[in-house]
Amino acid sequence: MNSCELVALISSLSCAIAEAFTEEELVVLATVFTQLGDSLATILANNEFNKNI
Repeated sequence: MNSCELVALISSLSCAIAEAFTEEELVVLATVFTQLGDSLATILANNEFNKNI
């Protein structure tokens, strides 16, 4: 999958999720996915740091 296909997939998923949940639920989902992304970035950064020790 190339970058443009990935962006299109994510946008489609966002629209489908937005249609399936209430605004209150979307607020929670948005924060959950933000935390998930941040946690994954932290894990990757820590792994890279530990490789260089």
